[in-house]
Amino acid sequence: MNKIFFILSMLSYGALFSQSNPKKKHELTFATYNVSMESENYFPRGTKGNSEQVLIDQLNSGTNVQIKNIAQIIQTVRPDVILLNEFDYIENPELGVKAFIKNYLKIGQGGAKAINYPYYYYSTVNTGQPSPYDLNNDGKLDNFGNDAWGFGMYPGQYAMVLLSKYPIDVQAVRTFQNFKWKDMPGALLIKKPDGSDWYREEVWAQFPLSSKSHWDVPVKIGKKTVHILASHPTPASFDGDEDRNGKRNHDEIRFWRDYISDNSASYIYDDKGLKGGLSANSRFVILGDQNASPVEGSAIREGIKSLLDNPKINNEFAPSSKGGMEYSPQNPFGINHTAFWRMRADYVLPSKLGFKVISSGVFWPAKGEPMSELVEKRESSSDHRLVWVKVILE
Repeated sequence: MNKIFFILSMLSYGALFSQSNPKKKHELTFATYNVSMESENYFPRGTKGNSEQVLIDQLNSGTNVQIKNIAQIIQTVRPDVILLNEFDYIENPELGVKAFIKNYLKIGQGGAKAINYPYYYYSTVNTGQPSPYDLNNDGKLDNFGNDAWGFGMYPGQYAMVLLSKYPIDVQAVRTFQNFKWKDMPGALLIKKPDGSDWYREEVWAQFPLSSKSHWDVPVKIGKKTVHILASHPTPASFDGDEDRNGKRNHDEIRFWRDYISDNSASYIYDDKGLKGGLSANSRFVILGDQNASPVEGSAIREGIKSLLDNPKINNEFAPSSKGGMEYSPQNPFGINHTAFWRMRADYVLPSKLGFKVISSGVFWPAKGEPMSELVEKRESSSDHRLVWVKVILE
């Protein structure tokens, strides 16, 4: 009984009220979760043969404890739409996303109720896509790793998948994997100590903005459409004084700020060549591990801050948890942390238009509370926590 009570209370009194309200309101829970489901989570970096096949094998087995715990967390929060970051790209859905749904989500884990997602979206990303250039200027041409268009040891590492209980308008999906960084007005340029350009002209001409990709995925909820804006900017670290990753992180986040703005999106084009941003008066939810915080960490904070301050975004809340507060008791921002390395990195940002926010949270039980073992250490589930926001669709 204690476990059931904890689950219900964690999902807010608003949720309880809605379940007993005879006048049914269209309630939706949107979530994002960096699940660390990439090969190097299961075998050390540099292991010969590391590829998406590692995840294929784990999904096929249905027995991986870490993935079972991830599934239990999803089954507990029960989001209607959820973005999974760091889910390796597997071209065949039967071996990838559908195997995860069939072998883990559709089987109750740890006493949680099974859950199904009949709709999903995934596509290729830039991580691990080899370039013919020495992108990190270390004098070595490695093709992969730091010399890939997005850091990764093989194509599709650290990719992402969107799961939905509602139909996805696949024909209307817009992807921006190939949008060139140079085409963003005011892009943050990377310079060497002597003031010269970090990237040669021919490199800069080909360099994609997205370290993975940016997606606009329309989800059809009755007669209404919600645009899921999904991404996973590069960590603002693992570089040098030139801050090439920090600047890319900033501009990847800025992309969404411009995309939802009525007057700043004319420069944007998608992978099909369609120009412009999101239509005015559109409902949207920005989902993803942004690898940035407006108050701490190594990212250029203006990027995420400008997004949170956008007048179209409902930022009157910040998802929180007892576990995060307990984990960093001396840090006033700990209550809103979404990663065990002590930062708010993951975001669910609904538009002000079309939604009334009921509640939000970070799945991070405090020690001794039910299911705290699912986040006790990195190996239990992930180094990130699931973040959710519950809304009424208006």
